[in-house]
This record gives sequence, C-alpha cells and structure tokens, in this order.
Amino acid sequence: MQTFSEENYLKIIYNLDKQGLKKITPTAIAEALNNNPASVVDMIKKLSDKKLIQYEKTKGVKLTEKGKNIAISIVRKHRLWEAFLVEKLGYGWDQVHEIAEQLEHVQQAELADRLDKFLGFPQYDPHGDPIPKANGETAVTYKTLLAEITEGKTCQVVAVKDTSPPFLQYLKKLDIGIGTKLTLIEKIPFDNSMVIGIGKSAKTTVSRIFAENLLVHE
Repeated sequence: MQTFSEENYLKIIYNLDKQGLKKITPTAIAEALNNNPASVVDMIKKLSDKKLIQYEKTKGVKLTEKGKNIAISIVRKHRLWEAFLVEKLGYGWDQVHEIAEQLEHVQQAELADRLDKFLGFPQYDPHGDPIPKANGETAVTYKTLLAEITEGKTCQVVAVKDTSPPFLQYLKKLDIGIGTKLTLIEKIPFDNSMVIGIGKSAKTTVSRIFAENLLVHE
C-alpha cells in the first residue's frame, strides 16, 4: 500500500511523461509539486526501494510497470471524479481539482469502473484531459496551443494547460470553455499579444501567456 504522498509523486511523474518531457529530473518533479528538492530526492529513494520507479542521473526518473499501473489508476480516478463533480453535482470547472485530489486516493477496487459506467464512459475530464481506461489506453491528447495558430484561422478549444482557479475563472468570464470556437484575428508583434474572436461576435485581446495555456484543434 502506498501513502497519499507516494501516490501523488507517481501521478506527477506520469503526467510529466505524458507532457513529453524527455528527462524527468528531481528538479522537474520539485517544480511540479512546488516542493523542496531535498524532499523529492528522499521520495525518489523510497519509490525506488519499492520498485515503483527507476532513477539514473543520466536518464532521469522512469516509472516501472508496477508504478505506471498505480499512477494510471490515480489519474483515472482523479479525472473521473472531476467529471462527476461537474456533470452530476454542478461544481464549476474551477472548483473540482482540490476535491478530486482527495477523492483520487479512495482504494475500493470497483469504484472507478462503476463511476466510469455511471458517467457513460467519458473520454475527457472537464479540463479536456483524457481519462485513462482501466487498461491504460487514452483518447487523443491534443498538443496544439492557441499561440501556434496562424492569423485568420479558426479553431476549437479542446483543453487547458493551466487548471488553476484564476485562469479557469478568467476563461469563464470571457465565456470560453471546452468546445468554444476562437478565431485568431491578429498577432501583435510588440508584446506577442493576440486579438481573438470568441464565437460569432465577441472580440478581445489576450496575452501570450494566455494563448500558451489553451489547447486547440483546427
């Protein structure tokens, strides 16, 4: 049995790998967890001793098959709970992350499968992240950023990179959510900000940071 902290580390390593990080270092893990690097090194040793990860300075941290299965289970439960909280209990997408952080550690074996079935086997959570199936398979992970779209192109929001409440609340204020159509009207060279059309009529200017945190599909 793993502690909550150990499960959180496995989840972070899994997510960093899915983001395409070629070498997962203790520093990268510390930054993702907003934790002390010394604590990360201690946890890496514990997880290595339990055969949940492999670590070499030259290659970084990698999940073992056992560690990967545990991480997938945690991520799956987290994203299913987020879907449940939004779809069935009426929470906003900016409210569910912290609650799901607690619920993801429930160990009852059949719970995730029953929750998945109850929700109609959703492929994505409310933030657009793919929900792993029990066998680890996931739907397409979108990687194109709004910042990468060329002027004049229309795209559809499919996910958010930044799931912090302030960003999600800002998106809500702009009436932007998963599925919203955006048109990149103009890129402003001076500060890399962008003028975007939202839906059929609204228009606003957003920062480069904003555009680097929205994942879209043309």
